[in-house]
Amino acid sequence: MMLSRRSFLAGIGAAAAIPARALASCPFRVAVINDEISQDFDHACYVAAHDFGLQWIELRGMWNKNITTLDAGELAQARTILAKYKLRVTDIASPLYKVDWPGAPLSNQSERRDQFHADYDFKKQDVLLEHCIELAKTFGTDRIRCFDFWRLDDVTPYRAAMNETLRKAARRCAKSDLILLLENEMSCNTATGAEAAATLKAVTEPNFMLNWDPGNAATFPGSDPFPQGYDLLPKKRIGHCHAKNVVRQPGGKWEWAPVGTGVVDWAAQLRALDRDGYRYAVSLETHWRGAGTPEASSRISMQGLKAALEKAGTGC
Repeated sequence: MMLSRRSFLAGIGAAAAIPARALASCPFRVAVINDEISQDFDHACYVAAHDFGLQWIELRGMWNKNITTLDAGELAQARTILAKYKLRVTDIASPLYKVDWPGAPLSNQSERRDQFHADYDFKKQDVLLEHCIELAKTFGTDRIRCFDFWRLDDVTPYRAAMNETLRKAARRCAKSDLILLLENEMSCNTATGAEAAATLKAVTEPNFMLNWDPGNAATFPGSDPFPQGYDLLPKKRIGHCHAKNVVRQPGGKWEWAPVGTGVVDWAAQLRALDRDGYRYAVSLETHWRGAGTPEASSRISMQGLKAALEKAGTGC
């Protein structure tokens, strides 16, 4: 989705005019994924804290590296920058289990995109999980994001084994007092609200929770992420939320869109989260690039997210 030049300039101006504020009265931990702004981590944190007025940030990648591949010096530098801007970390947005399931026939859904500078095969997942646990300790968060393998044409023969892998990972995280967040991802085997509800029903560990992404669910033709998909979810097991949006096109095609437009009614979704007692992160994952750059696009989407929070009457 492209904006007209006039709309683009107006949006940039309005986004820049948003006053920096602590959002202290907000029931949610309003955040942004750092590399949706810039690979320059210091600059991303400056924008998040100073321009967006946030106290929380989600870590996925920086300096053209995935968070899981930073060396000791880079990790120390990242911690120094977070302290400089007084930002707390919502979670480690890791690529855990965003790989092919071993032995399953590759489908046309098996992808090599959205790795965000990470490349781990199935055999490395146990090591990756241990490293993510250390990263969570390093950055003072109790949450690690994961997926459930590249989507298969027919997951049925492998679903039970996948669920057991997720159970074991959750139990390992529990030993370190950490929460494992499964993101519903259109390229993986849990994509929609209905699929998320089924996975949560099968994997019952209390520290196994959902990273609810209604924008991802909206990419499926016929999927209604809110209210239909959301209504299927066990509300007490939502442990993180990504904010983005989608516009649908003829023939089942879709494009990313700013939070202020698209399929997902974010004001209604935020109102429902507040009503249902959700008190964790609402993290902007823009993905849309219609304003030309990640930063410019994220500024417009943050404006849309803040407008939706205000419209929802959440006190933000």
